[in-house]
Amino acid sequence: MSTPVSFEFFPPNTPVGAEKLKTVVRELGALNPQYFSVTYGAGGSTREKTLQTVMDIAASGFEAAPHLSCVGSTRENIAEILATYRAQNIRRVVALRGDLPSGTATAGEFRYASELVEFIRATQGPDWKIEVAAYPEYHPQQRYAAKDLQHFAAKMRAGASAAITQFFFNPDAYFHFVDEVRALGIAAPIIPGIMPFHNYARIAQFAQRDGIEIPRWVALKMEGFMDDSASIRAFGLDVMTRVCERLIAGGVPAIHFYTLNQSALTLELCKRLGLG
Repeated sequence: MSTPVSFEFFPPNTPVGAEKLKTVVRELGALNPQYFSVTYGAGGSTREKTLQTVMDIAASGFEAAPHLSCVGSTRENIAEILATYRAQNIRRVVALRGDLPSGTATAGEFRYASELVEFIRATQGPDWKIEVAAYPEYHPQQRYAAKDLQHFAAKMRAGASAAITQFFFNPDAYFHFVDEVRALGIAAPIIPGIMPFHNYARIAQFAQRDGIEIPRWVALKMEGFMDDSASIRAFGLDVMTRVCERLIAGGVPAIHFYTLNQSALTLELCKRLGLG
């Protein structure tokens, strides 16, 4: 039986980007994903674009899962957004704490993602699927792994259905994290998040920002390719194929791909892995 897949997009900023994304949805939709998720800017800065993108995906016949971040928001704000999604027959969200927009001082009524999960579950009932974030290499703002695990456990116990991890390149980190979570009595699925090497410089920047380890041998090889995009693509596909093969062999419940609104690399990875 093939491992299920899901895909993440960000809301396009231009009409051209929106049209391109419709093509990407159609191409990746051929793999029968469980759902497509759509990100949400700091403090809800892409709220309307997120909703429009989710509605476009739903109109294409696929399940869509908007991200929803709570920092800087009130319960009234969040209730209004949830009511809008319910009216659109959307019953799945990715619940995050999120980041405050630059220059904003107040954190709002929700301090942690666990409080958002609890609010969604209490106000929307049991029929919603709620995914949350997980950090196999631990949250970049958390100094202590044990505290990070406590925060994660709080989100799951508040009513989360499953978790999607931050992207990573070390399967051992994922499997160790899952073992620690299971030791806390949490049985919900932990879905690994995979980022193909769309652009090495950009991904290296993301990794540095978020405390994600790129293996030294991978970084050195990538840097040695300089501007040779064909070699970066080929090597990156080989690296991520091996990462995913280890995850699948280890029995992961599904794989979530961070597509950066592109289909080619994700399609090739899924083809190599026999997914979809």
